[in-house]
This record gives sequence, C-alpha cells and structure tokens, in this order.
Amino acid sequence: MSIPVLMPALSPTMEEGTLAKWLVKEGDDISPGDIIAEIETDKATMEFEAVDEGRMGKIVIPEGTEGVPVNDLIAVILEEGDGEDAIKAATEKHTRNGADVPPAGPIETKPPEESREEPSNATKALAVPKEPQGERIFASPLARRLAEQGGLDLKAVTGTGPHGRIIKRDIEEALKQGTATVQEPTDVSAKPTAPASRSSLPDARAFYEKGTYNEVPHDSMRKTIARRLTQAKQELPHFRVSMDCEIDALLSLRKELNAKSPEGENAYKISVNDFVIRALALALKKVPNANASWTDDAMLLHQHADIGVAVAIEGGLITPIVVAADTKGLATIAREMVDLAERARTKKLKPTEYEGGSFAVSNLGMFGVDKFDAVINPPHAGILAVGAGSKRPIVKDDALTIATIMTVNLSCDHRVIDGALGAQLLGAFKGFIEDPVTMLL
Repeated sequence: MSIPVLMPALSPTMEEGTLAKWLVKEGDDISPGDIIAEIETDKATMEFEAVDEGRMGKIVIPEGTEGVPVNDLIAVILEEGDGEDAIKAATEKHTRNGADVPPAGPIETKPPEESREEPSNATKALAVPKEPQGERIFASPLARRLAEQGGLDLKAVTGTGPHGRIIKRDIEEALKQGTATVQEPTDVSAKPTAPASRSSLPDARAFYEKGTYNEVPHDSMRKTIARRLTQAKQELPHFRVSMDCEIDALLSLRKELNAKSPEGENAYKISVNDFVIRALALALKKVPNANASWTDDAMLLHQHADIGVAVAIEGGLITPIVVAADTKGLATIAREMVDLAERARTKKLKPTEYEGGSFAVSNLGMFGVDKFDAVINPPHAGILAVGAGSKRPIVKDDALTIATIMTVNLSCDHRVIDGALGAQLLGAFKGFIEDPVTMLL
C-alpha cells in the first residue's frame, strides 16, 4: 500500500513552506530514522526523518519549490510489491480528498488543520469559517485567511494551484483586480478588514521611473514580518513608558564576573543584554500580573518568565526564547544566548525555540541608538526596547555628576497591562539593573 507524504505543519501557525532539498531520490530505499528532506519555514530549516520502511516511488514537489501549502502532496512512498499503479492511485486519492487526506507518511508531522492542536489566539482570531454544505472549494489555509480578511467570496476566485486549488497569489490577484464578490458580514463586529500583509497605499513603483531601481522579491520571512507586525500595530492597543537606568554598578559587576570566567567549555562572557534579560525576567516574577498573555475569554498568567530576544539575521529578525529566564543565572543565560543567536543566523532553530514566550527584549544599544520604540509581537504582552549606555550629566544628592545612563522604553499591550502596572514593572526592572547584585541572590 502506497503512503502519501504531505507538506507537514511544523508549527501551529505554519500555512506553507519551502521544500528546500530532497536528501533521497526516486527509487531509494528508506529506513526509519533516515533524513529524507529539508523544509524551510519563514525562519528555520528543519530536517525530517522517515518513520517507516519503503521505497521512494515519486517525488511530486521538486526541491526549491516555495509556498507549498500545508497538507499538499509532496511525495509518494511505496511499500514492498507496490508499482506505478499504486503511485497513480495515491495521487488520484489525494486529488479527490484534497486537504482531508491524513498526513500519514514517513516523516514526523502534525495532523491536518481540522485535527491539529488548538491554534494560538492570534491564529484563532483569523480563522475562516467552513463553507456551507455543498460543492467543496479547495484552497490553501493561507488563501482562506486572506480571503476572509479581504472580504472575498472563494466561489468567485479561480484557482491556479495544483489541481485548481486556490492559493495565495489567486487571492492577491482578486484583491488587486476586484474580481471577486465581496461577502456581506453577518455581524458588524465581524466586518472584514484588509489583509495585514497588503497596503492600501499606492504601489511605490508609480512614483519612480523604470530602470532607476532594482526589485528584490520578498521572501517568506519578510512577508511574515510585514503581516504579523502590521496586524499587531492595527489590533493591539500599544502604550509606552520610559525610564533612564544608571548602569555604572552593572558595568563594574560585569567586568568582575567576566574576569572570573573559567577556561574551556564552561567559559562565559556576560553581556549587558544578558543582565537585561535576567532583570526583566525577575521583574516579571515580582510583578506577576504583567507576565501574561491575552485571549478573548481569559488572561494567561505564566508561571515562568520566558523572554524572547530579538536577533538580527539576514533579511529580517527572529526572536529566540530564553525559557524560564527567571530560574537561570547570568552565566547560563550568556551561554544560551550565544547558542541561540548562532543557530538563529543559520536558520537551525526549532519552532519551539522561537514561538511563544511571555515578553520580549530588543536591544539596539550596540548600534549607538539612544532610544527607540518597539512593536509588540503577539502573544507577548510587551517588549522592552533598550538603548545604548552613554555618559550623561545627572543630579545626585543635589550635586551635578556624570553617570552612565541607559534609556529603556516599554511597549505594552493595554488589554493586558494598564498604565500603572506598566510603570510598576519598569520600576522593578530599574531596581534590578541599578542594583545588579540583587540579581545574584
């Protein structure tokens, strides 16, 4: 019996991926544990292992193909005694059943959309209702979501994907041409909005003469950043609070601790950002109501402070997470951040290492930036923007003196954190930063 291999869902929010590389070819024997493919999401490249024995009968999607929807057929595995007729039968069955084919296959995958674990709150808010009973419309999950946001009737959209499936470019073309019927919302509160990844502003090409610019197509990472952060700015009620922190004591302690670093594999080099991560984690434990995430029917109060740290990578950024940072010492955080940042830049992080978290830090101090505002990345309730430490005149004990000051701006989701709570959190953070020995207790 042939086994259909479908594009896996590598995370609750993944809707399409790039089949970066096949590590087997047609006719190869496959054993459990063999790595058979590399698949790229917007921010990571993941290897997939076989879990059954068989022979690669047909590779349906060639390597290098981008935008392959979750649950699309990518290959067919043959068991002993299977022939070409089994490949044909598997292909036809998948074509008939569309996304309803269970993702059974030689690789570790998550179930299809209908039976997958509960999606994140942000994904749930954008879920598209099922079509009424009648003729089924085949469309990728991303196309369905964009159609709902743009108020499009999928029945009026012509699919250009495999076997007539409606894919993202079909929705984008329908939005551009205005060829699809606009759905009438059944509830005023459910009125559709424009897709977050598309702008209602004029196309920038209209303002420049051809030949005076070079076009660089958006990759999946840049598209995801644009969509998620536009949505965050539109839907999350941001407010910001700012404080100046004196860090001379911190810099002195950092120098002392780094001088005591052991040799070998246990060596460490603590950065100012490692102190920031630790201080924010302890502040969230001290002000637990700020260590939360919003859902439509409940507030999620987290038991640990999982801190996402913005890391710049080629073409964008990613936010690897220091899990339970409140329970880890500075040396541990320093070693962990070196590892996470290195694997982030080579796109080797697992989705569990950069999705989720309860709060985030973005530090541009190393670029000489004094202060800036950061955009919250759901499901986080806030993000701390950290500027450079610089010598500034201050008044201390009624006398003018010079101190090293670091300005931090806290962006808060007002649904979770009110003004007083945000100020309380930032005050707790300032206390740990200005008296860093308390972080060692």
